[in-house]
Amino acid sequence: MKAKVTKDCMGDRLCNNLCPEVFEYDEDELKSKVKFDEIPGEYKDLVRQAAEECGAHAIEIEED
Repeated sequence: MKAKVTKDCMGDRLCNNLCPEVFEYDEDELKSKVKFDEIPGEYKDLVRQAAEECGAHAIEIEED
């Protein structure tokens, strides 16, 4: 699984709070970003939840 934060990110950091192991906030770009090219298995469900709960629909997921 791969995940990407799009330019639509509002910077509310919901994903960072939900799964800080995968998402981090970029202070320069004022948006979240994904720390991994491939999402580790133990975080896949949390990443899916973050995508569902993202108010801006700014998390795109590509399943394997």
